[in-house]
Amino acid sequence: MMYDERTQFNLQGNPMALLMYLPGYVNTHEGVYSHVRYDKVARKRLIEMPATFEFDNGVAVAITEAAIRDYAGMYLMKEKGGLVGKLSPKLGQEKIKVETDSFPHRTPWRVISVADRVGGLLETNILTSLNEPCRIEDTSWIKPCRTTFTWWNGNVVPDSTFSPGNNFDTNKYYIDFAARNGLDAHGIYGYAETPWYYDDNFNFGWAGPNADVTKPIPCLNMPRIVEYARSKGVGIHLWVHWRPLYDKLEEAFALYEGWGVKGLMVDFMDRNDQEMIRIQEEILECAARHRLFIQFHGSSKPSGLVRTYPNEFTREGTLNYEVCKWDTLVNADHDIAIPFTRMLAGATDYHLGGFRALPRSEFKIQYVNPHVMSTRCHMLAMYVVLENHLTSLCDTPKAYEGQPGFEVLRTVPGTWDEIRVPLARMNEHVTVARRSGSDWWVGSLNNGTERDLKLELDFLSEGDYQATIYTDAEDVERNPNNLDRLVRKVTRKDIIELNLARDGGALLHITKL
Repeated sequence: MMYDERTQFNLQGNPMALLMYLPGYVNTHEGVYSHVRYDKVARKRLIEMPATFEFDNGVAVAITEAAIRDYAGMYLMKEKGGLVGKLSPKLGQEKIKVETDSFPHRTPWRVISVADRVGGLLETNILTSLNEPCRIEDTSWIKPCRTTFTWWNGNVVPDSTFSPGNNFDTNKYYIDFAARNGLDAHGIYGYAETPWYYDDNFNFGWAGPNADVTKPIPCLNMPRIVEYARSKGVGIHLWVHWRPLYDKLEEAFALYEGWGVKGLMVDFMDRNDQEMIRIQEEILECAARHRLFIQFHGSSKPSGLVRTYPNEFTREGTLNYEVCKWDTLVNADHDIAIPFTRMLAGATDYHLGGFRALPRSEFKIQYVNPHVMSTRCHMLAMYVVLENHLTSLCDTPKAYEGQPGFEVLRTVPGTWDEIRVPLARMNEHVTVARRSGSDWWVGSLNNGTERDLKLELDFLSEGDYQATIYTDAEDVERNPNNLDRLVRKVTRKDIIELNLARDGGALLHITKL
């Protein structure tokens, strides 16, 4: 048994720190970020990783971990000597951190990324490089996926002859939307706190003792939904609570494979002790045998395991747009912290796709048909800035179809060949350029302060390109869903002026002529 690990990080000077405090070892791994001088970092509080530090000379440092397997996840805590590693203890006690009966026992990598500019931290692939090569022999079935996410909007349907809910007609409405727009999958979660499968607790967050993820509730008519989706060329993406799934892992995955399910959102894990780390890898391994991708929700950060199990598409581990259904914490000032912290660990599930924006001063909380506080261009840019192999369209068909920018969600890639970060200022703005084949996509995110940026296109190769440029419209402060769309010819010698509104952003799609 292992009771502790004495890893410690001693920072010199007094850099700016960007970090998240957590209330305890069992937690959602979600929270707001603090941006303070190192000497103001609270003592004796758990700090989530990655944590990022920027020195006055521009050097940036991020601390995290890689290849967490059969081991406890680690946090940081500021003590008198520096930042001390704190392992997540075995559930129900505080002393035992790691148990093993095999030696030697491999520990995770403790990773310190250092760059001469903060944008350089986003360009490294060190975490995946520190993991083992792919364990899946045939990866031909592993492809990025675009999916509906009806839980976010409340399973909203238009005025109709049927009731929204856990039924065939509601799902048919979204399957038809997916088929019309070339989406890969429709997500089935449940309705009004009732999962799509039998659960005697009738609660998404707390699975009952007899919950059974192999038994769809009869009113859903799952066989008919599956067959209808197949006839439309649309896959199924299922939400499940991790505990009843783990109870019947092999049986459930065999069933889902037979249904033609593409992948699962596995939710409410809320831990990263050794047992939960093992469970996550078992889920990935079993899912790979049944050709299923996994989206870990209510989970800890990634550690590069996507190299070993590329069917891990994304993880949550961050406060995101689901919060707009019940709070005001998630806005552009929160969004801009993510690229410099959580995103450094890997693919980030952020509930993207809210197309119904209101100015901050007019924002109102509503659980069904929720609003967002950032501009349409800010929302589009998030799809490029955040790496995520599962493209989420969380709003309603009515919010998307016929709306400016919807074509971006239908075409933006889910995997990339190259990344550049030409512009970045920690916790203020970031511009990320990603290449897919010969195309470049550029996303620029702003916080709550209006600013003008000059984007040099010197990351392009020689030759002529066509750039489709989405920018905030002049009246965006009153109408945050408005944007301007410009198509122009560019070369690598061009400089694009980006006028970013408060809570705004910009997106460019650049294709070779």
